[in-house]
Amino acid sequence: MGGMCRNITELRGLEPAATPEEIEAAARQYVRKVSGITRPTGGNVEPFETAVAEIAASTALLLAALTPRRQPPRTVPPLRRPEVRARMAATGNT
Repeated sequence: MGGMCRNITELRGLEPAATPEEIEAAARQYVRKVSGITRPTGGNVEPFETAVAEIAASTALLLAALTPRRQPPRTVPPLRRPEVRARMAATGNT
């Protein structure tokens, strides 16, 4: 994918609800941002991937526990955008 977005994707209130892939992508985006690492290598891979998994799990719990949202998020998550899906399909990252 291209450059990293500065804002973490809002997932609460999506219809249909956020998928595990969308939750993992948001967690990965967060970990990339706070770590300053886009593509971990060597000894950074395990802590990076552990952080992504833990944040994704916490995010899923949070979304399940929150009250329903009255309005949908203002932006469409990247994994729902046709141009992102097409780019992922072209690179084999589906």
